Amino acid sequence: MLKKINNNGNISQIATKFQGRKTNVSEEVNQIVQNIVDDIRAKGDEALFDYAKKLDGYKLTKENLTVTPAERVAGLEKIDPDYLRILQRAKKQIEEFHKHQLGNSWTTYKENGVIMGQIARPLERVALYVPGGTAAYPSTVIMNAVPALLAGVEDLVIITPVKADGLVNPNILAAAEVCGISTIYKVGGAQAVAAVAYGTSSIPKVDKIVGPGNLFVATAKKICYGIVDIDMIAGPSEVLIIADEYANPKYVAADLMAQAEHDKLASAILVTTSEKLVVLVNKELDRQVKSLERREIIESSIENYGGAILVDTLDEAFEVSNQLAPEHLEILTQDSLAQLPKVKNAGSIFLGEYTPEPLGDYMSGSNHVLPTGGTAKFYSGLGVYSFVKYSTFSYYPKAILATFKDDVEAFAESEGLTAHANSIAVRFDEADEAKNTNKGE
Repeated sequence: MLKKINNNGNISQIATKFQGRKTNVSEEVNQIVQNIVDDIRAKGDEALFDYAKKLDGYKLTKENLTVTPAERVAGLEKIDPDYLRILQRAKKQIEEFHKHQLGNSWTTYKENGVIMGQIARPLERVALYVPGGTAAYPSTVIMNAVPALLAGVEDLVIITPVKADGLVNPNILAAAEVCGISTIYKVGGAQAVAAVAYGTSSIPKVDKIVGPGNLFVATAKKICYGIVDIDMIAGPSEVLIIADEYANPKYVAADLMAQAEHDKLASAILVTTSEKLVVLVNKELDRQVKSLERREIIESSIENYGGAILVDTLDEAFEVSNQLAPEHLEILTQDSLAQLPKVKNAGSIFLGEYTPEPLGDYMSGSNHVLPTGGTAKFYSGLGVYSFVKYSTFSYYPKAILATFKDDVEAFAESEGLTAHANSIAVRFDEADEAKNTNKGE
C-alpha cells in the first residue's frame, strides 16, 4: 500500500529519502574486485581462466572461449520463430528512434579564409556485458547494440557468463543474431570486465563497456573507468507517475507494480493532486498484486520505497518530479502532451494512458538504459552519441592569425607560459623568416 506523503514544500527532503536507496559499495566488495582487476591486468588469460573455473565452474581455454557456429545454430534451434519475430520488431523500432541521433560532424567556412569544424568518429571496439542464466535480458542486448551499430562501431562483442556446461542462454544468442553480433565471449563477472578493459592475449582491449551486471560487475566497471569508457553506474530502478483526478487507478497501480517487481530496492512513486486517486490506486494494488509471480518483491518495494505524494497543483507535481529526477516518468493527466514542457529532469518520459513504461522497456523505440538515483539531472540515457567521439579542427591563414597575435601572446604570458607565446611570435619574426627564405635559395 502506498504511504501518503504531504509535500508541504519539503521537496529536497523527499528527494533525499527516495534517492538514498543507492547503497555504497562495501570496502570488502571493492577490495575483492580490485584484486580481481589487478590479477587480470598482471596475468591476463591465466588469471581469467582461473576465475572462470573458480567462480563459474567452467573450464575455460583459448579454444572454447567464444561461442562456436555450431553452438549458435543449436541454441537458435531452441527459439520459437515468433519470439525471433518479436526481437526483430523490437530492433526495427529501436533503430527507427535512434537513427535521428545521427549527424554530428560539421564544417564552417568563413569569408576571411578561416575553416573550423567538428568530426564525429565512432568508437572502434565496444564490449556489451550481458548477465547469464535465468537473469538474461535479450532486450538489453538490443538496446545497447542498436545505437552502437548505428554510430558505426565495427567491432561489437558480447561478454556473458556461463555455467559448467559452457552454454550461453538461447535468448541471448537470438538477440545477438538479430543484431548481427558474431563474437560472444563465455566470460562474466568482474574478471570479464577487467579482461576487456585491459586486454589479454585472447581478448583484445575495448574502448567502452556497456550493459548491466551485479554489484561485482558494476564495481569493476567503476574501477576500470578511465582505462575504458563505460555507460553508467546504474542504481535501483524507479518510476514516478504524475496523475490528476482523471487518471485511471487501474493503470496507475499496474504501472507502479511493473517497476516495483524489478527489485526490492526499486522505487515506485505517485505524485497526484487527488487524495481520492490514492485510495483507489491502493485498492487496485491489493487486487492486482495477488495474481503476480513476484508479489513478495513488489510488496517490499512499495512498502519501503513507494509513496503517494499529495500536491495542490500539477505545477507543484512537476516541481517534485524535477527534484527527484526519476529514471522513468509517466504523465497520466488530461492533455499530457501539453505538460511536456514542464519536465526538466527525467531519463525517459511516457505520455498518456496508452504509453506505459514497459512499452519503453521493449518496443517503443526509446532506450531503456537510463540514469537512476537523481542522476537524470546531469546524465542522459544511452544513445548513438554514447558511441561517438568528437575531434575539432581549425585552419587560420597567416593574415588572420596576425590579427590575434598580440592578444594570444599576452594571454599566454599572463599564465606564465612563455613557450606558448613564443609559438605565436616566431611566425612573425621577419628577420628569421628572411634568413630561412635565403637558405632555401
